[in-house]
Amino acid sequence: MAIERTLSIIKPDATKRNLTGKINAKFEEAGLTIVAQKRIQLSKAQAGTFYAVHKERPFYDELCEFMASAPVVVQVLEGEGAIAKNREVMGATNPADAEPGTIRAEFAESVGENSVHGSDAPETAAEEIAFFFAGLEIVG
Repeated sequence: MAIERTLSIIKPDATKRNLTGKINAKFEEAGLTIVAQKRIQLSKAQAGTFYAVHKERPFYDELCEFMASAPVVVQVLEGEGAIAKNREVMGATNPADAEPGTIRAEFAESVGENSVHGSDAPETAAEEIAFFFAGLEIVG
C-alpha cells in the first residue's frame, strides 16, 4: 500500500469534552502519524464553504452551525493506506452501527455529533488538506 495523507477533524462535540488526546491515541495506535495539526474556531461561513458538497442536503445548515459551535482540531494524518485506515478507526457515521473500539462507537453522541471527520478519497483528501494547511505547515 502507498503512503497517503488524509484530513482528520476532531469535531466540536469531542473538543468540548476534551477528547483530543484519546482520539489521537487511536490514530497513532493504528499506525497513522500526525504530520500537521491546529486547533481553530470555524465561522459558519467557513464551515459552509468546507461542506459545500452537502449544500443541497437537509442537514447542511445544522452541520454548519454545529461545526462553528466550538473549536475543532484539524490535522493531517499520514501512513500506509491512510484514507482507508482513518475511516476504519473512525467507524460508521452512525455510532449505533460503529464497530466496538472505533472512535464513533466510543465517543460519538449521535449521527450528527459523531466526533470526527475524515476524507473519503485521495482527491477529496488533497482538497480538504489544502483548505486548512499550507504546504510548509505539514511536516512528516
